[in-house]
Amino acid sequence: MGLKGFIFFAILSFSALSQLSPSFAEEEQGNGLVMNFYKETCPQAEDIIQEQVKLLYKRHKNTAFSWLRNIFHDCAVQSCDASLLLDSTRRSLSEKETDRSFGLRNFRYIETIKEAVERECPGVVSCADILVLSARDGIVSLGGPYIPLKTGRRDGRRSRADVVEQFLPDHNESISAVLDKFGAMGINTPGVVALLGAHSVGRTHCVKLVHRLYPEVDPALNPDHVPHMLKKCPDSIPDPKAVQYVRNDRGTPMILDNNYYRNILDNKGLLIVDHQLANDKRTKPYVKKMAKSQDYFFKEFSRAITLLSENNPLTGTKGEIRKQCNLANKHHEDP
Repeated sequence: MGLKGFIFFAILSFSALSQLSPSFAEEEQGNGLVMNFYKETCPQAEDIIQEQVKLLYKRHKNTAFSWLRNIFHDCAVQSCDASLLLDSTRRSLSEKETDRSFGLRNFRYIETIKEAVERECPGVVSCADILVLSARDGIVSLGGPYIPLKTGRRDGRRSRADVVEQFLPDHNESISAVLDKFGAMGINTPGVVALLGAHSVGRTHCVKLVHRLYPEVDPALNPDHVPHMLKKCPDSIPDPKAVQYVRNDRGTPMILDNNYYRNILDNKGLLIVDHQLANDKRTKPYVKKMAKSQDYFFKEFSRAITLLSENNPLTGTKGEIRKQCNLANKHHEDP
């Protein structure tokens, strides 16, 4: 074999190796996440998280909604690094305390899961992975699909409260802005339509929807749905601390299913973004397809959650493994 032949063979071999070796490809992409990252260092980690999610769901059904919201509120803001879970310090505001985190709760139960994992493997499993895996298992609790997700994330050391508005899509924004923000994470239009299907479960506080009821009822709302909304939200300026809310889906409020799409096509969506989703020419075809096929909804939802969970993670030597999920290690003092 001549020199040119040898070089050509070497290039072919290198190309084949790069295609066959996942770790090589991941290093090239700078992702660093893999399936079952803890199989050597904490083999029981994913089972412990799954067991804790199930136990908590039996006692507090709304924890599953919280885990689903957490992955959106954390991973959509620059990085999937559990910055959402950090408490405020003298120098920085917690993301949990921003207006956009209104209604988020059950953070203390993330600590419950973390403590159970720490008992088995101290200092090994990140809060970022616990946040993502609890969302995965919470989705199953709600009747949704099981989504295999990679692990290996590390925890950020600072709050990202100052950029929440910039990155997190808002229910009052135009559908174009919502598509753009998710698009920046690699999530395409059907993926966005599927992610908003999370509005199939849980509830919306009256604070978020009274502008559609007062001073005049939004004519886009289904008139048959309005009396129920007015009954649940009788005040034009609701008390944010009062338990005043409307269930997102009155038919199957505890089940993640495609009923949401049938509701919004019937103008029963509570939020402006729900209405836009069902009427914008870019999204309506996917809304109609998901209304007809739960399998299609689950397929696109699984793909979008996977992309969201892999948004710019900290891996390798970046970040840290927090001892407590609400405190960066430099703020954590052992007793």
